Order: sequence, then C-alpha cells, then structure tokens
Amino acid sequence: MAVLEQTPPAVAKPSPTQPKKGWRKYWHLYAAISPFYLLFLAFGLFPVGFSLYLSFHRWDGLGTMEWAGLSQYQYLLSDTDFWNSIGNTIIIWALATFPMIFLAMVTAVMLNSAVRFKSLYRVAYFLPNVTSVVAIAIVFGSIFATNNGVVNAVLRGVGLDQVAWLNTPWGIKVTIAALMTWQWTGYNAIIFLAGLQTIPSDLYEAARMDGAGPVQTFFRITLPLLRPTLLFVLVVSTVTGLQSFSEPQVLLQTTTNDSTFAGGPGHSGQTMVLYFFQQTFDNNDFGYGAAVAWGIFLVVVLFSIINWRLVQRRGE
Repeated sequence: MAVLEQTPPAVAKPSPTQPKKGWRKYWHLYAAISPFYLLFLAFGLFPVGFSLYLSFHRWDGLGTMEWAGLSQYQYLLSDTDFWNSIGNTIIIWALATFPMIFLAMVTAVMLNSAVRFKSLYRVAYFLPNVTSVVAIAIVFGSIFATNNGVVNAVLRGVGLDQVAWLNTPWGIKVTIAALMTWQWTGYNAIIFLAGLQTIPSDLYEAARMDGAGPVQTFFRITLPLLRPTLLFVLVVSTVTGLQSFSEPQVLLQTTTNDSTFAGGPGHSGQTMVLYFFQQTFDNNDFGYGAAVAWGIFLVVVLFSIINWRLVQRRGE
C-alpha cells in the first residue's frame, strides 16, 4: 500500500513592496503637521527655556552675559516695588473679577430666558471682547477724566464732589477694574449661557411642580450644575486678570512723566506685567526682567490652584 507523502505548505515570502511599519509609514502625515511643532519650538518652547536660562544671568541685551546664580531671585524676594505690583494686581483683579462673574451669570440667565432676538443679544454682549483694548482704554480714559469726564459730570449733577479717578490710588484701581469688567462680562456671559443650555429642562419643570421659586431653583439646580463652568471662568479670569498690561498702560501713560510702564502717580496702577516691562525695557535689565517673569508665573499658578481648590471644595 503506497503512502502518499504530504508536501509541507509553502511559506509566503515577504513581498518587496510590503508596506513599511512604524513612523515611516506615516511620514507624510508627520510632515504635514510639522510646521506647527517647528513654530511652537521656535517661538514657544525655546523662549520659555531661554528666559529661565536668562534669569540666572545679568545681561543688558547687547553685551556679554554674566552669571548671577540665584542672586536675582533673592533680590526679587526683597524687592518692595515687585511686591507693590503684586498687591496692585491682586486688588485690581478682585475688583474686576467678582463683579464681572456676577454680572456675567445674571446676563446669561436673562439671555437663556429671553424669547426674541437671542442671537442679537449674544453678539451685542460679545462685542466688547473683540474690540481693541487700546480703543477701549482711550474711551474709558475720557469717561473717567477729572475735569470733563462723564462720571464726574454725573457726580456733580447729583451734588457730589468730583473724583480724580486717574490721579488717586483707589481711583486708578477702580477705573482699571471697571474697564476689565466691561470688557469681559459679555464673553463670560456667553460661556455661562452655554453651560445653562446643557442643564435639562425637566429639572426646572420638576422644581416648579414642587413649588420651588426662582431663587430656590437658581441655588439648588442652576448654580450646582454650573460649577464646572464657573470653575473654568474663574481660572481663566484669574490667568488673564493677573497678567493685565494694556489696560493700565494705555489709561495711565499720560498721567506721569516717569515712564509709560510706571502705572500712574505713586505706581498705584503698576501691575506685575507693567513692572516686568519697566525692568526689562526701561532699565535694560533683561536678566532681572526674566526673573520677574518667572515670579509672575508662580503667582498666577498659585492663585489658579487656590481658586480651583476653593470651587472644588464648595462642590463636595
């Protein structure tokens, strides 16, 4: 009886045109997105790294760098002008942020309940945010002018004394805060409105059936469900508010002969970023300016973490 021999199956040899594996297979996709990363490396990551390197040196922008170690950070901790700028920034941020958040939330609730012309209202409230900050600052400078300003004209009309808004410490801070509040209220109202529209309407209907009024509905339903949106608005407002520059710089550049970055009489409106520009470009101290910039970064991160923790703790 003959035994048939089984022939082992042939093993397919890899084709010379077999597609490549790994990153080489998608090299054209990486090449397509590479311009963004190259620009980020050149204009984002490298300047950040260079500023950190520069903060450990003394440099006037033209000569050779001189190693300074931690001496500039040590001086920064004892620099009364820097601490004064931190105090000014925090006061202006508080005067602008909390009224702005309140007005933005009220505006969002009104927009959410409006029936007609919703789109028109949204565009109108968003316009201040896309308007040039320089133009807004010039207008507010005229509104709060001491002699011919609209605000002082109203005060005189009701029998009160006029206020030198741009020449007194608290007047300067209130003016800058009012400008920032007007600029950002509409923007944050649109964000709150987006958060309100994610809340199911069934919850409000059930609350009304249970006899809950508008105030109870707001504090029991709207505000708790808006907490993530509120956290986002608070953190973003902290980051932008603590880095205010154009508002005080344009408002107060003609109120003193010291410097365009001085922040008005007595440096009452000199924010942290204005102080950074003064040290870097007025004094040509690029090394110390870099140290100030990293000090600003730490202050902004610290306040952002504090605000985040406060909002999260209230939500527990």
